[in-house]
Amino acid sequence: MEVKLIIPTSLNEITLGQYQEFAKLDITKELEVQSKMIEIFCKVPVEVVRSMKAKDITDICTIINNMFDVEHQMLNRFKLNGKDYGFIPDLENMSFGEYVDLDTYIGDNDNLHRAMNVLYRPIDLKQGQRYTLKEYDPDINEDAKNYPLDACFGAMVFFYDLGKDLSTVILNSSSKQNEENLAQYLGSLQNGGGTIPSMQSLTEILQDLKISLN
Repeated sequence: MEVKLIIPTSLNEITLGQYQEFAKLDITKELEVQSKMIEIFCKVPVEVVRSMKAKDITDICTIINNMFDVEHQMLNRFKLNGKDYGFIPDLENMSFGEYVDLDTYIGDNDNLHRAMNVLYRPIDLKQGQRYTLKEYDPDINEDAKNYPLDACFGAMVFFYDLGKDLSTVILNSSSKQNEENLAQYLGSLQNGGGTIPSMQSLTEILQDLKISLN
């Protein structure tokens, strides 16, 4: 069987769906991990992987591993199938449905595409560096499995850093009310109760941080 082997050279060439498929595997043996890594990320059948030289397997897996071992950068835009996609430019004005889905799925690998469908959507209108997005549609979340992994990882890092910034801003403040707001916000994330008791305080904090995604 002749199969064209395409080795990805950046996370831009790996989809979120591929990553989800690999991440959910319950295997620990190194040779099995290497086999699945090439099968999934290089898109080749397992029988082809088994026929490859052992040295080539090791070299390819090293290339793929090195792609993950980088500093992930926030991407405001990317292109997919000829369409321009953008990161949601107005976090503090998310709808209730968007917030609930983002809060529910952002930490769930199996459903991470649902969170990314909230954060990245096709650009509707754009003028210079500014843009608006298509309306949020939870029924097309499967499309997000095709999003490039570098954009998804960048968004995850953004929210991780945002959480640290929120803590720093409030804990360094002399306002007791801000401290109470932070505790309430972090508590809502930890409990995952589907409510947004501190949405107003989060909006004010985001404004204080002067976060600009455009």
